[in-house]
Amino acid sequence: MSDWTSLWYVWLILLTVFLLLLCGVSASCIKFCCRKKRLPVETFPRHPCDLAVIGIDSDSTAHSTVT
Repeated sequence: MSDWTSLWYVWLILLTVFLLLLCGVSASCIKFCCRKKRLPVETFPRHPCDLAVIGIDSDSTAHSTVT
């Protein structure tokens, strides 16, 4: 069985995985803290909408042209 100190590429892979995990955890903590401190901002202001409803009867000419 090989000595662990001679397997430098294993240590390199472990160090890379550890650094990626550390960066991911740090980024998640920073994102969580920034979201908590930031005030909620509406991206689109709400405007009242106008809604038009047109009733069509079965005897209507518009209904017969559509069908």
